[in-house]
Amino acid sequence: MLKIAITGGAGTGKSTVARMFAELGAEVLNADQIARDVVAVGAPAWEELRRLYGPEYFNENGELNRSRLAQLVFADPEERSRLDRLIHPRVEAELKARVAELRRRGKALVLVEVPLLFETGREAAYDRVIVVTAPEAVQIRRLQGRDRRGPDEIRGMLKAQWPLTGKVARADYVVDNGGERRVTARQVKNIWAELKNQLDSSG
Repeated sequence: MLKIAITGGAGTGKSTVARMFAELGAEVLNADQIARDVVAVGAPAWEELRRLYGPEYFNENGELNRSRLAQLVFADPEERSRLDRLIHPRVEAELKARVAELRRRGKALVLVEVPLLFETGREAAYDRVIVVTAPEAVQIRRLQGRDRRGPDEIRGMLKAQWPLTGKVARADYVVDNGGERRVTARQVKNIWAELKNQLDSSG
């Protein structure tokens, strides 16, 4: 099975690109969604987070207040490291299980959206890496509009991640998502065609 990672920076539009691949017929997994799943109410990680951070970081319905916790961890590298140690191994284990299930079903290729691929040293687990880029001004505008994040939190998020130039230098494919949607879609279609050609030639 060919495993492809989709990564990039905050606000570059990784999920948009992942959806485009899915619309073309790709099997796509989302590490962020899996991270939400592993902290669902009652899950072991949820219990641990309640113990570590207290009820003030949870909503009335018991769900984790991700926005409030993000404000804390992006302002404090030690807290971010502690949260990563708690969440990332669980996300990785669930990802492996889902990839294994796709392999059992005979799928030859899977794309996985992994926001912190390089930061967590997981690039070796993938056969190819697609990096989604956008100008920093576009990233900031998207984060302000989409997530209603404040300037300090956005600066913390961007500072916590590798510079996009470093990610691009280690990419197999780059998608520039700083402009019109149709331009992004054309790049995605070209990469998808090349990936399918690789599968055909190796089969």
